Amino acid sequence: MQIGAHALVFTGIFDENGLKKAISKTQAAGFDLIEIPLMNPASFDGMLAASLLKEYDLSVTASLGLSDSTDLTNSNPAIVAAGEAMLADCLRILHTMGGTRLCGVIYSAMKKYVEPITAEGRKCSAAALHRLSALAADLGIHLSLEVVNRYETNLMNTAREALRFLDEIDSPNISVHLDTYHMNIEESDMFSPVLDVADRLGYVHIGESHRGYLGSGTVDFSSFFRALARIKYDGPIVFESFSSAVVNAELSRSLGIWRNLWDDSDDLAAHANTFIRSQLRAVETIVLH
Repeated sequence: MQIGAHALVFTGIFDENGLKKAISKTQAAGFDLIEIPLMNPASFDGMLAASLLKEYDLSVTASLGLSDSTDLTNSNPAIVAAGEAMLADCLRILHTMGGTRLCGVIYSAMKKYVEPITAEGRKCSAAALHRLSALAADLGIHLSLEVVNRYETNLMNTAREALRFLDEIDSPNISVHLDTYHMNIEESDMFSPVLDVADRLGYVHIGESHRGYLGSGTVDFSSFFRALARIKYDGPIVFESFSSAVVNAELSRSLGIWRNLWDDSDDLAAHANTFIRSQLRAVETIVLH
């Protein structure tokens, strides 16, 4: 199991200086891996990132959320094709960096929809992801679909809905990505959804109810980590938190960051690393006794 941090904890700019800052600070905070968002793959330097990751001895995963112009659930074939092409570019970049997992809202636009998902929209997204999963497998990459709340997609908001959509995609190279921040909004508890997903869980985001310091909100982390232990989960566990003190204005608006709960990335990250490892250790202690 690898414990990681999302790069947006440290920077919202991914030029050479931004990449070095995020990667070096992730390593300094004691994490095993960094999750790098590939929101602008055309301008991202995968070779530079690969070099820095090797220098700081960090593993890497990548994530993104699609937009209106790349929405795989759109009825316009050109928009679906644009989304598929963008995700293919992200897979190639991740391969260059040496990563093996692409995750996030890679099945629809990450936004508040004003209508329910259509059968056609589900079919378009599932078909595109089925094709992409084959390319990913050729590159040694696994895909995980992040379950997010009702204000960020209309396709799936709970673990059980994610399982149904995975059945529609019909690919062994795609799994569920659970995020405690979103689960705290949509699920009835933090234990049973993990058991429902079981061996189809491929990625985990750890975030507090207000996306601030872990343990200072309402998320029942104890139950969540006990559930991970119950299913013997051994995949990545990545801390995610956002502040407009770090990310740019456009992303702040997209994520609804209207108030900042932190402004010290280093302190936040060190605390998160200790918190996650302590939760894992607590569960191990319970099992031993």
